[in-house]
Amino acid sequence: MVVAPMPDRRTPWWLWPNLLSLDAPLVAVAWLYMFARAWRVDYLAANAYLALGLAVWVIYVLDRLFDLKLREGDDPTLGGRHRFHGRHRGAFLVAVAIALGLLAWIVFGTLPVAIFSYAWPGFVLVMAFFTLVVFAAMTREIPYMRNLVAGTAFAYGTAMMAHVFLPGIGWFQMLLTPELVCFAVLCALNITAIHLWEHSRRSDDPEVKAGDELSLTLPLTLLAAGALFGAFVANRGSVFEGGLDGAPSRIFFYAILVSAALLQVVNRNRRRFSLDAQRTLADVAMLVPLPLFLTAGAG
Repeated sequence: MVVAPMPDRRTPWWLWPNLLSLDAPLVAVAWLYMFARAWRVDYLAANAYLALGLAVWVIYVLDRLFDLKLREGDDPTLGGRHRFHGRHRGAFLVAVAIALGLLAWIVFGTLPVAIFSYAWPGFVLVMAFFTLVVFAAMTREIPYMRNLVAGTAFAYGTAMMAHVFLPGIGWFQMLLTPELVCFAVLCALNITAIHLWEHSRRSDDPEVKAGDELSLTLPLTLLAAGALFGAFVANRGSVFEGGLDGAPSRIFFYAILVSAALLQVVNRNRRRFSLDAQRTLADVAMLVPLPLFLTAGAG
């Protein structure tokens, strides 16, 4: 397919992480730290952060190259990040091959053997995601199911890199944790927000715009309520468990609340920003809780 050329203008510095597919790995690594602190992981190898970052980066690069193969060049859902990947396809594929080699060395040579029992559900989720990508390419409607699977896969992969260092606990127990559930919902809403903002911008119908805003406002409000409830339960649990410090888990839910609130702010003020700025602000909303988490003493 023919990839439309990128506009002849200077690329703002804040857009480069998105163009290079570095935004999602940064978010994953930040939340891996927060998962580790919330679950009181005594030791988390530095290679776990590197492995997660590489895996997320590879998946996002392949997703964007895959989108280019499946969609026409004038498809409005293809943004500057897709065109950039298309223009530098060869370089990205070489980098992906190197990243996969390094990732294999880390996983097979340095991480706990338990990583393999955790990995197969994540692999299933990733394969389900790419399958849904094919179906999503056949329509310009918002791919809610694909986004739900993508958010779940992202959250599962991030959480498992911390959970695998907890002895005697398996991946199924991890699935039942409220931290993972809340983060999966947050990730799915973050991905869906981008699609809703793009869809709203393409329409001149005020009812469509209002419906797109409500489609994000309502679930974000419910997520915020769930995060507050999770923080309350974590605090109560620390009291009833003989004085066990529940602060890290409680602050994790506050982090979910902060990200949800910031997404809501962007959603309500989206008309003030370009699509590129909206995507960047959605990433910022996911990263802001990290310094708050550290400042609150959870680290």
